[in-house]
Amino acid sequence: MMWHSSIDDRGKILIEPHVLELIHGYCQHEASRPESGGILLGYRRGDHLHIVAATTPQPDDQRMRFWFFRRDLNHQKVAVHQWELSGKTMDYVGEWHTHPEPEPTPSSLDMSEWKKICRARQMSMIFLIAGWTGALWLGVGQGKRIVQAEVIIEDA
Repeated sequence: MMWHSSIDDRGKILIEPHVLELIHGYCQHEASRPESGGILLGYRRGDHLHIVAATTPQPDDQRMRFWFFRRDLNHQKVAVHQWELSGKTMDYVGEWHTHPEPEPTPSSLDMSEWKKICRARQMSMIFLIAGWTGALWLGVGQGKRIVQAEVIIEDA
């Protein structure tokens, strides 16, 4: 299966199934599990984004039940390494993290941090939150605006 979501009438976000499986492996099924997160890596193809990889929580990241702060420099090292291996075509395209709720929704802190990323990057960015049921919240940000995208499951 291939997951994708409309950005708008022109573009699509394609997320490879192994990336979703990786993220779902960190869902907070038990009360003892902290939030997890990482970055999303992929390709920008015109109006389309193709997510092919994601980093996982690293040792210096801060993880609590209701909070994740990506601070480990290994995320950036992985992104630079993949960029070099791909002939400088694979890019940092977004962020992911989990929430301890069945149907995840971004917090005001999430939105504030994502808007900082969008202002710094000045290109479309993807933001994904996974709930403990496997439900996803997917957003696209550019400039000061972040909009929720429709998630569609499609057979490959």
